[in-house]
Amino acid sequence: MRELIECARVRKARGEFAGARIGGAERLRREEIRGDDTCWLEEPLFAAERALLDDMEGLRLELNRDAFLGLFALEMHYAWYPPGAGYARHVDQLQGREDRVVSVVLYLNESWGPADGGQLRLFDGRTARDIEPLAGRLVGFVTSGREHAVLPTRKDRLSLTGWFRRRPAGGPSP
Repeated sequence: MRELIECARVRKARGEFAGARIGGAERLRREEIRGDDTCWLEEPLFAAERALLDDMEGLRLELNRDAFLGLFALEMHYAWYPPGAGYARHVDQLQGREDRVVSVVLYLNESWGPADGGQLRLFDGRTARDIEPLAGRLVGFVTSGREHAVLPTRKDRLSLTGWFRRRPAGGPSP
Protein backbone atom coordinates (compact mmCIF):
# COMPACT_ATOMS: atom_id res chain seq x y z
CA MET A 1 0.00 0.00 0.00
CA ARG A 2 2.73 2.43 0.94
CA GLU A 3 4.47 1.79 -2.37
CA LEU A 4 1.36 2.93 -4.25
CA ILE A 5 1.07 6.02 -2.06
CA GLU A 6 4.68 6.87 -2.91
CA CYS A 7 3.98 6.31 -6.62
CA ALA A 8 1.12 8.82 -6.41
CA ARG A 9 3.32 11.34 -4.58
CA VAL A 10 6.04 11.05 -7.22
CA ARG A 11 3.51 11.48 -10.04
CA LYS A 12 1.99 14.50 -8.27
CA ALA A 13 5.44 16.07 -7.83
CA ARG A 14 6.13 15.52 -11.55
CA GLY A 15 2.89 17.32 -12.46
CA GLU A 16 1.09 14.26 -13.82
CA PHE A 17 -2.17 15.00 -11.98
CA ALA A 18 -4.79 17.25 -13.56
CA GLY A 19 -8.14 18.60 -12.40
CA ALA A 20 -10.85 16.00 -13.03
CA ARG A 21 -13.50 16.92 -15.57
CA ILE A 22 -17.13 15.97 -16.06
CA GLY A 23 -19.39 15.71 -19.09
CA GLY A 24 -19.43 13.92 -22.41
CA ALA A 25 -17.78 15.42 -25.46
CA GLU A 26 -17.47 18.81 -23.78
CA ARG A 27 -15.33 17.97 -20.73
CA LEU A 28 -15.55 20.70 -18.08
CA ARG A 29 -13.80 21.35 -14.77
CA ARG A 30 -16.63 21.90 -12.23
CA GLU A 31 -15.09 21.81 -8.76
CA GLU A 32 -18.46 22.36 -7.10
CA ILE A 33 -19.48 18.96 -8.55
CA ARG A 34 -16.15 17.13 -8.64
CA GLY A 35 -13.09 18.46 -6.85
CA ASP A 36 -10.45 15.77 -7.26
CA ASP A 37 -7.31 15.67 -9.37
CA THR A 38 -6.63 12.52 -11.37
CA CYS A 39 -3.70 10.72 -12.93
CA TRP A 40 -4.39 7.79 -15.26
CA LEU A 41 -2.33 4.63 -14.88
CA GLU A 42 -0.43 4.50 -18.15
CA GLU A 43 3.01 3.35 -19.22
CA PRO A 44 5.61 3.72 -17.97
CA LEU A 45 4.38 2.20 -14.71
CA PHE A 46 6.15 1.84 -11.39
CA ALA A 47 6.66 -1.72 -10.10
CA ALA A 48 3.93 -1.34 -7.45
CA GLU A 49 1.46 -0.15 -10.09
CA ARG A 50 2.35 -3.08 -12.35
CA ALA A 51 1.82 -5.49 -9.43
CA LEU A 52 -1.58 -3.93 -8.71
CA LEU A 53 -2.66 -4.24 -12.34
CA ASP A 54 -1.52 -7.90 -12.33
CA ASP A 55 -3.70 -8.50 -9.24
CA MET A 56 -6.62 -6.71 -10.88
CA GLU A 57 -6.18 -8.91 -13.97
CA GLY A 58 -6.63 -11.93 -11.72
CA LEU A 59 -9.82 -10.37 -10.35
CA ARG A 60 -11.06 -9.71 -13.91
CA LEU A 61 -10.53 -13.35 -14.85
CA GLU A 62 -12.29 -14.52 -11.68
CA LEU A 63 -15.28 -12.25 -12.33
CA ASN A 64 -15.52 -13.56 -15.88
CA ARG A 65 -15.27 -17.17 -14.73
CA ASP A 66 -17.77 -16.89 -11.86
CA ALA A 67 -20.21 -14.25 -13.15
CA PHE A 68 -19.85 -14.49 -16.95
CA LEU A 69 -19.43 -10.70 -17.27
CA GLY A 70 -17.39 -10.63 -20.49
CA LEU A 71 -14.88 -8.14 -19.08
CA PHE A 72 -11.91 -7.48 -21.36
CA ALA A 73 -10.07 -4.45 -19.97
CA LEU A 74 -9.49 -2.22 -16.96
CA GLU A 75 -9.04 1.54 -16.97
CA MET A 76 -7.77 3.05 -13.73
CA HIS A 77 -6.60 6.34 -12.27
CA TYR A 78 -5.46 7.89 -9.03
CA ALA A 79 -8.00 10.27 -7.50
CA TRP A 80 -6.58 12.84 -5.09
CA TYR A 81 -9.15 14.91 -3.18
CA PRO A 82 -7.83 17.95 -1.31
CA PRO A 83 -9.56 19.08 1.90
CA GLY A 84 -13.08 20.33 1.18
CA ALA A 85 -13.42 18.41 -2.10
CA GLY A 86 -15.98 15.75 -2.91
CA TYR A 87 -17.90 14.38 -5.88
CA ALA A 88 -21.65 14.94 -6.14
CA ARG A 89 -24.09 12.09 -6.73
CA HIS A 90 -23.44 10.48 -10.13
CA VAL A 91 -23.12 7.24 -12.10
CA ASP A 92 -19.88 6.07 -13.69
CA GLN A 93 -21.23 5.50 -17.21
CA LEU A 94 -20.00 8.00 -19.76
CA GLN A 95 -22.84 9.53 -21.73
CA GLY A 96 -23.78 7.34 -24.69
CA ARG A 97 -21.56 4.43 -23.58
CA GLU A 98 -22.27 1.30 -21.58
CA ASP A 99 -18.90 -0.44 -21.63
CA ARG A 100 -18.09 0.14 -17.93
CA VAL A 101 -19.48 -2.89 -16.10
CA VAL A 102 -17.83 -3.02 -12.66
CA SER A 103 -16.54 0.02 -10.75
CA VAL A 104 -13.67 -0.51 -8.29
CA VAL A 105 -12.02 1.73 -5.73
CA LEU A 106 -8.85 0.90 -3.79
CA TYR A 107 -8.25 3.27 -0.89
CA LEU A 108 -4.75 4.48 0.00
CA ASN A 109 -5.52 6.52 3.15
CA GLU A 110 -3.50 5.61 6.21
CA SER A 111 -4.64 6.70 9.68
CA TRP A 112 -8.14 7.58 8.49
CA GLY A 113 -11.06 8.13 10.84
CA PRO A 114 -14.78 8.88 10.44
CA ALA A 115 -14.21 12.55 11.31
CA ASP A 116 -11.95 12.88 8.24
CA GLY A 117 -14.96 12.61 5.89
CA GLY A 118 -14.49 11.47 2.31
CA GLN A 119 -16.77 8.45 2.60
CA LEU A 120 -18.10 6.74 -0.51
CA ARG A 121 -21.89 6.98 -0.36
CA LEU A 122 -23.72 4.28 -2.32
CA PHE A 123 -27.41 4.96 -3.02
CA ASP A 124 -30.01 2.23 -3.28
CA GLY A 125 -33.43 3.73 -3.81
CA ARG A 126 -34.27 5.72 -0.69
CA THR A 127 -31.42 4.36 1.39
CA ALA A 128 -27.70 5.07 1.32
CA ARG A 129 -24.65 3.32 2.71
CA ASP A 130 -21.42 5.09 3.60
CA ILE A 131 -18.07 3.32 3.24
CA GLU A 132 -14.98 4.63 5.00
CA PRO A 133 -11.97 5.14 2.68
CA LEU A 134 -9.56 3.02 4.74
CA ALA A 135 -6.14 2.05 3.39
CA GLY A 136 -6.21 -1.31 1.64
CA ARG A 137 -10.01 -1.48 1.34
CA LEU A 138 -11.19 -2.51 -2.13
CA VAL A 139 -14.79 -1.66 -3.01
CA GLY A 140 -16.48 -2.97 -6.13
CA PHE A 141 -19.99 -2.53 -7.48
CA VAL A 142 -21.95 -2.99 -10.68
CA THR A 143 -21.60 0.26 -12.58
CA SER A 144 -24.88 0.48 -14.49
CA GLY A 145 -27.37 2.70 -12.70
CA ARG A 146 -25.46 2.72 -9.38
CA GLU A 147 -25.63 6.24 -8.06
CA HIS A 148 -22.89 7.17 -5.64
CA ALA A 149 -21.00 10.17 -4.29
CA VAL A 150 -17.80 11.05 -2.47
CA LEU A 151 -18.60 13.09 0.63
CA PRO A 152 -16.44 16.16 1.26
CA THR A 153 -13.12 15.29 2.82
CA ARG A 154 -11.42 17.13 5.67
CA LYS A 155 -7.90 16.05 4.69
CA ASP A 156 -6.18 14.75 1.57
CA ARG A 157 -7.92 11.58 0.35
CA LEU A 158 -6.23 9.23 -2.12
CA SER A 159 -7.58 6.25 -4.03
CA LEU A 160 -7.16 4.28 -7.21
CA THR A 161 -10.45 4.21 -9.07
CA GLY A 162 -11.23 2.12 -12.10
CA TRP A 163 -13.69 0.28 -14.28
CA PHE A 164 -13.68 -3.20 -15.69
CA ARG A 165 -15.05 -2.82 -19.21
CA ARG A 166 -16.62 -5.00 -21.85
CA ARG A 167 -16.31 -4.39 -25.55
CA PRO A 168 -18.71 -1.71 -26.82
CA ALA A 169 -21.67 -3.15 -28.71
CA GLY A 170 -21.44 -2.84 -32.47
CA GLY A 171 -17.92 -1.51 -32.66
CA PRO A 172 -14.25 -2.33 -32.34
CA SER A 173 -12.63 -2.29 -28.95
CA PRO A 174 -11.08 1.05 -27.93
